[in-house]
Amino acid sequence: MHRFYLPFFLLLTIVIEGVAYDFLPRSLVAGNWMIIPHWLFVFLIMITIFFDFEDTYYSVLYAIIFGLIVDIVYTNVIGVYMFIYAIVIYFIHGIRKVLHTNVFVALLSCIIGVGLADLGIYIIYYFIGINDVLWNNYIIYRLAPTVIANVLFFLVIYPFIKRKLIRWSSQQFDIKK
Repeated sequence: MHRFYLPFFLLLTIVIEGVAYDFLPRSLVAGNWMIIPHWLFVFLIMITIFFDFEDTYYSVLYAIIFGLIVDIVYTNVIGVYMFIYAIVIYFIHGIRKVLHTNVFVALLSCIIGVGLADLGIYIIYYFIGINDVLWNNYIIYRLAPTVIANVLFFLVIYPFIKRKLIRWSSQQFDIKK
């Protein structure tokens, strides 16, 4: 049964992420800022850091599967989120092998990961021709608010999710304490 916890919470995160924009204050929504909730991606980063080991890649597999679900449900172009999420999660998985796991590394991974993911999505959409926002406007009005909002989400869920992921990891891989 514990094997279904992660996919269930990832699917729940996709659903909640879809309605998150409706709960933002009107002053933020009516302004020029574009805050994109990458909550699924933040949860994938936490899976990478606290669930996966050096030789397991469940987070990359989940990034591919649930990135494709995000593409199907929320976008018109299939494969962009799937590709970017998987590449950035794989990059963070590689960095995790070098750094010790603590709150600061997790926070730094969240900042770098969300920044790279949103930047990668922007670049792909820009080259496809879907996005025509200028680079300066993108950084000021979308990238910075998106990273800040997703880091705040990370800080809210970190104390609750960390222990659960470590426990699920030990159950999944039958590690005795």
